Amino acid sequence: MNHESVPLRDFKEINDWDTVIFLYKSALKQMDTKIDILNDEFLNRHKYNPIEHVKSRIKTPESIVKKLKRHGYESNIENMVRYVNDIAGIRITCSFTSDIYLIADMITKQSDLTILSTKDYMKNPKESGYRSYHMLITVPVFLSDSVIDTKVEVQIRTVAQDFWATLEHKMHYKFEGDGPDYITKELRECAKYVADLDERMQELNNEIQKYGEMPN
Repeated sequence: MNHESVPLRDFKEINDWDTVIFLYKSALKQMDTKIDILNDEFLNRHKYNPIEHVKSRIKTPESIVKKLKRHGYESNIENMVRYVNDIAGIRITCSFTSDIYLIADMITKQSDLTILSTKDYMKNPKESGYRSYHMLITVPVFLSDSVIDTKVEVQIRTVAQDFWATLEHKMHYKFEGDGPDYITKELRECAKYVADLDERMQELNNEIQKYGEMPN
């Protein structure tokens, strides 16, 4: 578990679960709007949508408590805010690997967001074969009497990578992180196929782009 955190002074007056979750939901709403605007702007300027799909979610109370216990922390709001980085999560899927870095760059350039950390599992895949690009950011939530920076985890991946990750996620929870060796091995092999497919599709797209806009 990473220990990047929003300054706890921002949360020191907050001591109830509903208010904390309200902040995370508000941060997600702002990110959804930002991403929608960026996608529309890109379409308007370049006649191309880099984003295929966006999905956001708030981690369940059970998952938060389980994660804290797994890493040896007491279940309270202070530890929840400090140590659980993925309470608010947003997943962006795109067609091509080049889109991943394009979207990450657009998010980085948003002046009101703070980038706490990035993890490039494209260049450095996990042992399981998992590929994606992760960003941990803070979003300012503007309340009537204060502004509270709230953490959001952003995952950016291709459609093919998302398909693979969905299956890995199912296996992880079905077998509580310890799946049968033959399934784990097969998933690693599939990850290689996914990476190869993404690379070939990227190359084909690059070739198509060389021909410019097709006539009507």
